[in-house]
Amino acid sequence: MTNVDLDQTAAETPVLRLVSAEEAAGVIDLRDSLAAQPVANARLRGWMPKAKSLLERSLTAVALVLLAVPFLLIAAVVRLTSPGPALFRQQRVGLNGRIFDVYKFRTMVNGADDLIDQIIDLNEHDGVLFKIKNDPRCTRFGKWLRRHSIDEMPQLINVVRGEMSLIGPRPALPTEVAQYGADTCRRLQVKPGLTGLWQVSGRSNLSWDESVRLDLRYVEEWSPLLDVKILLRTVPAVVSRKGAY
Repeated sequence: MTNVDLDQTAAETPVLRLVSAEEAAGVIDLRDSLAAQPVANARLRGWMPKAKSLLERSLTAVALVLLAVPFLLIAAVVRLTSPGPALFRQQRVGLNGRIFDVYKFRTMVNGADDLIDQIIDLNEHDGVLFKIKNDPRCTRFGKWLRRHSIDEMPQLINVVRGEMSLIGPRPALPTEVAQYGADTCRRLQVKPGLTGLWQVSGRSNLSWDESVRLDLRYVEEWSPLLDVKILLRTVPAVVSRKGAY
């Protein structure tokens, strides 16, 4: 196992705060600095990442066809139980700082992002993550979707589009990346994933330092075998619902 300098990571651990739109937009400027950083894992170069992307996008395209009817039924329930669109779109930061829109089934009241400044004091997480176990913005059906991780399934669209992988670090918000230190930025050297070490190791129950350590471990140790191991751990993690909120 690659050892991550936890002292350095902890030293740059930011504290959750509201970030201005201008500051969040500044994450785009990370592209040049990220490109200049040495890649921690030689396997991230060459044909292996391209083969991983091609395989995942092909399998995901088939999965989306098979899941079309369940997706339509879930979308209908979301619309019937809460005013607003069935899908929620939100900007996230991908490979090398690229901004993209992530897709999820909407689990909160419409316009929930505009209410965050009213409940920021209720945050139960450390670092830059904002998590509330019983978020008052969640709808009743949305809570059920979150407990079973079904709200994340539309991210299969992002995988087909090449913006995400099936396995990788959690896709971060621009407001989070705007507060990253140089070491944490290395998690952007791979595409974010629908599942990953963070997701199968406790998710929201992990501290900020623990989640960063797992993401950096994935970057430094990535291999096809590691992806297989994470996939095999994903189903038990989803079934146990540990840290899913």
